[in-house]
This record gives sequence, structure tokens and C-alpha cells, in this order.
Amino acid sequence: MNLSDERAHVGRRAPAPVQPAPAVRPRPFARSRRIALEVVKFGAVGGSGVAVNFLVFNLLLHGLKWAPMVATVIASCVAMGTNYLGFRFFAYRDRASRTRRQIALFFVFSGIGVVMESGLFYVGYHGLGMSGPLGSNMAKALSIVLASAFRFLVYRTWVFEQTRHGQTEHGQVRHGR
Repeated sequence: MNLSDERAHVGRRAPAPVQPAPAVRPRPFARSRRIALEVVKFGAVGGSGVAVNFLVFNLLLHGLKWAPMVATVIASCVAMGTNYLGFRFFAYRDRASRTRRQIALFFVFSGIGVVMESGLFYVGYHGLGMSGPLGSNMAKALSIVLASAFRFLVYRTWVFEQTRHGQTEHGQVRHGR
């Protein structure tokens, strides 16, 4: 044994033993909180889209005297465009990056939503006689509410997918942000 080796260790502290990382406890209600926040953000973007939808609808139908179905379809399409920007850059900005697939899915599902909304509006306006200024806005409101439930589910599930470890829910690797 070499005494110089022994002296080199005298007076030095022994390295601290490696401590295992503390166990991460799942936070209760974390998933519910996340979904509630998502609903609030969806509602904020959707609310601004509804305002755009009603503004354009009333301008076209009651201001410019356009046909009711033309007014509702155009108003819904204008709102769809403004909603994409709000969802992409606010409500779902933490989700998968913008891709052609995401944009295509958004407009396909939004188009289905416009068809649903227009069909529901038609039933209210023509079928139930909700044709005056108040009635047409009530028919429009009901059609928006019902079509929005569909939109919420498909946007969060397929359009703005939740990501895990750099991959989409379907296992595709994300590229860029």
C-alpha cells in the first residue's frame, strides 16, 4: 500500500450517496382541470367566432336583405376562418404543429359543422317559423350551440391532437413548431 495514496484521501469528504428521485405523485383532478381550461379556451375562441357569425349573419340577412340560407352559410364560413386562427394560436397552441393535415382536417370538420349548423338553422327558420329578426337569431343561436358540441369533440380529438413525447396520439413524429 502506498502511503501517499492514503494521505490524499485524508481530510476530504466522501461523496454523498446518490439519492433516488422523489416519486412524482399524480395531482388529483389534474386531467379534469386541464379539460376545464381547454373548454374555457375553446369557449373564448368560440365566443369570438359566434360574435363574428352573428354580426355577418345579421348584416347580410337584415341589413342587406340576402336570402337566409346564404346569409347563414357565409356567416358560418367567415367565423370558421377566424376560429382557425384562434384555435391554432390560442386554444390549442400547445398541440401538434401546423401541418397540411391539421389544416385540412380543420376545414373538413368545420365544413361538416357548417352543414350541420345550416341544416339546423333551416329547420328552425323554415320548419318552426323562426323567421323574424328575433326568431332568426334564436334559430341561429340554437344551430351554433348544437354544431359547436360536435366541433369541440372533433377539434380536440383529431385536428389539434394532444402530443406525447414529441409524437401525436397516432404515433407520428412531430417536426418543428
